[in-house]
Amino acid sequence: MAIVRAVKAARYSAARPPSVAEGWTLTRLTEPSRLFGANGLRTGPDGRIYIAQVTGSQISALDPATGRLDTVSAKGGDIIAPDDVAFDPDGNLYATEVMDGRVSMRDPAGRSRVLRDDIPSANGITVHRGRLFVGECRAGGRLLELDRNGGAPRILLEDVPSPNAMEVGPDGLLYFPVMGANEIWRIDPEGGEPERVAADLGVPDAVKFDAAGHIVSTQVHSGQVLRIDPRSGERSVLANLNPGLDNLTFVGERLFVSNFTGEITEILGDGTTRAVLPGGLNWPLDLTVGADGSLYVADGTYFYALADGAMRTAGMLFSPGYPGFLRGVAATGPGEFVVTTSNGEVARYRPDSNESDFLATGFDQLYGVAVAAPDSFVVAELGTGRVLGINSSGVEVLAAGLAEPVGVAVTRDGGCLVSEAGAGRVLKLGDTVPLLEGLQRPQGLLVLDDHIYVIDAGAKELIAVNLSSGARRTIVADLPVGAPPGVSPKPLRGMPPFSGPQGPFAGIAAGPDGTLYLSADADGSVLALRRET
Repeated sequence: MAIVRAVKAARYSAARPPSVAEGWTLTRLTEPSRLFGANGLRTGPDGRIYIAQVTGSQISALDPATGRLDTVSAKGGDIIAPDDVAFDPDGNLYATEVMDGRVSMRDPAGRSRVLRDDIPSANGITVHRGRLFVGECRAGGRLLELDRNGGAPRILLEDVPSPNAMEVGPDGLLYFPVMGANEIWRIDPEGGEPERVAADLGVPDAVKFDAAGHIVSTQVHSGQVLRIDPRSGERSVLANLNPGLDNLTFVGERLFVSNFTGEITEILGDGTTRAVLPGGLNWPLDLTVGADGSLYVADGTYFYALADGAMRTAGMLFSPGYPGFLRGVAATGPGEFVVTTSNGEVARYRPDSNESDFLATGFDQLYGVAVAAPDSFVVAELGTGRVLGINSSGVEVLAAGLAEPVGVAVTRDGGCLVSEAGAGRVLKLGDTVPLLEGLQRPQGLLVLDDHIYVIDAGAKELIAVNLSSGARRTIVADLPVGAPPGVSPKPLRGMPPFSGPQGPFAGIAAGPDGTLYLSADADGSVLALRRET
């Protein structure tokens, strides 16, 4: 039985629904995501809300009157990892490409060109009276005015601790949040000394102005939306939302805010809120079943627990003890997990107590992780083409010279399996003959009973191999994993210090009853595959 329910304006349009082998049933545990998260927001000259999506390399436009969602700049296009957007009086769209250190312009006809490619962590952007201002969201970041004709940038301010989304106020001053200081500052666009406007906030990451000239600012850590009088500093809370808020925009007097989850919320005049777009999973990446029976989902910025049809946030990037952008995950005991991060770290993570203990660091693009024995783990290091053993004695190189190793698993006899995405095969370390060849981009691996299951993200299939007979069978075809057909995604180089290079990983896990759980990273959902009885 396949998934047959249509999804309105999903970010991934499959050619056909998944088809499942006889004897199996496939269901969806979470709804597909409408967006690849939601970052910068800006109201365009057409009245639509333009939404930048870093991890999806996509810009979408939302009609607030009808709810229609259109893709303006698609994944695989010229604009890579857009974090914020702005418009000039001629209708040209400007986007900061945070992972490539670029600022691009897209004209009303859809043609794009790069204005600058030398602005590390380019993030906040705004246009005021035809003048283009950009900030670098990094330690020691700069505020710059860019010449739209290609001349050298003018530096307004240097050595700012992570400035973010900015706006020129009614007084003609440029206002910007300073995340590293937990403050909001302002500066004359002609230069001079900055002035602190507000402090002791909830980690502000965007500022805009309402019709009365008040600052409205999202707080990424606390989830608050604040109104601040720039003259007196008096503040009030407009809404208490989920942590992970990123940006905001006004459509007339209507206020909309974005969240890393892809949720777009309207804050109404009476203080109530309305969900315009629901939040969802961004990738998702690896999966594991915890000692409590819940399914845990590594979703980069977030770590979720899924049980009885409900999903709760177990941890997120700005919560205490979070180890970093999560990619690989394996349960190791009650309330404890071993994880890999995109910053190249292996850690024990205890989300309930907000604690992480780093076991090893300094690696290049870690992906899958598996438990080999108590206090002994195996990880795949894509960047160097290695499989590593991590234990109390240190780090051991188990294999080297591989072509993009991403998934790892351990067999009942202690053997180590690795999916080699760049070579299209699955290896058992120590064997001279590959266990499985002829794949496109194998990723998640699982050993269960006498079978190995592998997600081939290139072919969009789940394949099972019988370890005793060697028989191979496709269990699911047309899975919503990997890139959309015909799309070649551009590399996501990372956002130091928040994240190293990012990439997809379709993980797989099994429950105690034999249910298989799959990460449908293309449409942002989690699937359950069960044998029919």
